[in-house]
Amino acid sequence: MSGFVEKPEPVEVPGLVHLHTGKVRDLYQNEAGDLVMVASDRISAFDWVLPTEIPDKGRVLTQLSLWWFDQIADLLPNHVLGTELPPGAPADWAGRTMVCTSLRMAPVECVARGYLTGSGLAEYNQTRTVCGLALPEGLSDGSELPAAIFTPATKAAVGEHDENVSYEEVARQVGADTAAQLRQATLAVYGRGRDIARERGIILADTKFEFGFDGETLVVADEVLTPDSSRFWPADQWEPGRPQPSFDKQFVRDWLTSAESGWDRKSERPPPALPQQVVDATRAKYVEAYDRLTGTTWS
Repeated sequence: MSGFVEKPEPVEVPGLVHLHTGKVRDLYQNEAGDLVMVASDRISAFDWVLPTEIPDKGRVLTQLSLWWFDQIADLLPNHVLGTELPPGAPADWAGRTMVCTSLRMAPVECVARGYLTGSGLAEYNQTRTVCGLALPEGLSDGSELPAAIFTPATKAAVGEHDENVSYEEVARQVGADTAAQLRQATLAVYGRGRDIARERGIILADTKFEFGFDGETLVVADEVLTPDSSRFWPADQWEPGRPQPSFDKQFVRDWLTSAESGWDRKSERPPPALPQQVVDATRAKYVEAYDRLTGTTWS
């Protein structure tokens, strides 16, 4: 069992229809048929949405995504129409809201990997492949791959885990032409993000994107190159053969699996609330990622 420890009730706003409560984002539709995406401060780990929020997290994710959309604008369009609050929306939505074009979404998590870790490492250790792609011998946790690879996954519901699939399976689901478009766009945006991050002393190890179609035009949607959708490592601490320090929710994972938390992730018992020091350290990592990538100071 997993999912929400405490599922929040959606905020009611005149003129908006609530469509979905995700791990982080709440999705509404306005009277014009546009989507209104609100990034909360919720955080998930081990397929649970935790009862403790990380202050400013939703704003960091939203503002960083908007910054990245500008950096990749010449590669492909995005779904953002504006960031003004809908009339009657709570003031807390400021800075965490995007009004977006409604798209026909591709039913695939589009993942690019430039380094070996996570589920890719687990598969490599068994088969020397990732999503059916053969990789060289001798790689270890954190190894840089000879070239970035496209390793798609299924889209899982809240409380369930994405499953890696082969490119051939994606082509079977969406058609060969669309699969080729998704792979090309994924690797192009990853390459741009990797190069920009590298200039700022950060390794973009892997990342996932969501794409949709506006008519026949492929559009990047949701969030882009954030600590929630990517693994960012400090380049000056990179050392293959071990887990890498990262700009994400690793403090949360580490505490939940420690004796201090008293939680057994293999049990059906939901995880406990996070202590303040873990909340503060996690917030600081998200803010540091924003500052280093954008070259500005979060305020």
